[in-house]
Amino acid sequence: MRRGITATALAATLALAATACGSDDESGSGKSSGGELSGTVTWWDTSTVGSEDKVFKKLAEGFEKKHPKVDVKYVNVPFGDAQNKFKNAAQSGSGAPDVIRSEVAWTPEFADLGYLAPLDGTPALKNDKDFLAQAAASTKYNGKTYAAPQVIDSMGIFYNKKIFKDAGVEVPTTVDELKTVSKTIKDKTGKTGLYLRGDDAYWFLSFLYGEGGNLVDAGSKTVTVDNAAGVKAMTVVKDLVDSGAAKTDATDGWENMQSSFKDGKVAMIINGPWAVADTYGGPQFKDKANLGIAPVPAGSAGQGAPQGGHNLAVYAGSKNLDASYAFTEYMTSAESQAQVAKDLNLLPTRTSVYSQPGVADNEIVGFFKPVVDKAVERPWIPETGSLFAPLVTEYTKVLTGQTTPEKGAQSTGDSYRKLLKGWK
Repeated sequence: MRRGITATALAATLALAATACGSDDESGSGKSSGGELSGTVTWWDTSTVGSEDKVFKKLAEGFEKKHPKVDVKYVNVPFGDAQNKFKNAAQSGSGAPDVIRSEVAWTPEFADLGYLAPLDGTPALKNDKDFLAQAAASTKYNGKTYAAPQVIDSMGIFYNKKIFKDAGVEVPTTVDELKTVSKTIKDKTGKTGLYLRGDDAYWFLSFLYGEGGNLVDAGSKTVTVDNAAGVKAMTVVKDLVDSGAAKTDATDGWENMQSSFKDGKVAMIINGPWAVADTYGGPQFKDKANLGIAPVPAGSAGQGAPQGGHNLAVYAGSKNLDASYAFTEYMTSAESQAQVAKDLNLLPTRTSVYSQPGVADNEIVGFFKPVVDKAVERPWIPETGSLFAPLVTEYTKVLTGQTTPEKGAQSTGDSYRKLLKGWK
């Protein structure tokens, strides 16, 4: 999952992190002579401030109750900063947490750099056969397991049912229908059809997959983002904006997108289950029934949405590995995942959780599970997390008219070939 964060929250969180993190500089401990866990576990959580973070912090407190001699130092690190912040701390050998909530694409990168402890044979992977195969895939690198999957997700269209009723339209199933529906909504209600986030290339992936494209082909070590499908996808998103079907913003896209949708200024956004709790807090969705969710409209090659999610990984330099393994197991256990699904509508990574009361009848989970089952996996290579920086630069330029779809795709491909040495 990929989200933005306000500048105020960013400053506050970084100040907290500076004073509260750093497993390398603190006494670790582990187990007492009686085998009881003790000491400190510093956890970097990257969930959304104001909604998700409260649930995860409460779960962490439950671990402390179960292990009273362990002190969990909870630190919420902004998602957009966590990847580089962790790499810098791990590289310097000072300030890294014992456990980090890692976006799925970061896990192979951190493992390749030697910053993660292998979890095979540790308590962290208790009942690992229960994990969904597609969720477990992102945790493995070079034959070892470096994380435990915590949540899995994908994306869909969120739509305002009242606006759709007022405009007399149905939910679009294709990009062509999206344009037609958006025009009708504008003509009948004055509202904009779609807010297309322009500052994060993750929101571009559904259109890329919908045209039959992908970023790279890891099997043949070939860059594919600049092939015909990649150019077509760039053309599609550009046309959505130019035609007036969608509006976009190159800065602070998360906040602008969410506020526009929650205030009823736009009828649709593309988002994932991580956004449901925040969306319900908007004036338009005090009545939760007004929120509709449907698959992302299909492109010319079909419907596609990216597989996302988060894993819990243990820092290789942790001075309290025993408690860190136990904490990872606790936070990814069936019990914890069921609680997260009930409170936040986030999808479990354990098969057994989907049949539990409160999860089996959860409408949001019920919608996104089939979407996740068909979602497109990203290549689990160390460089996957680095592929978004050059892509978002060109994606934003295309949406804002600073470059053409052809040049944007080509520039992205050129950047990838510099990053991926020896790739075609």
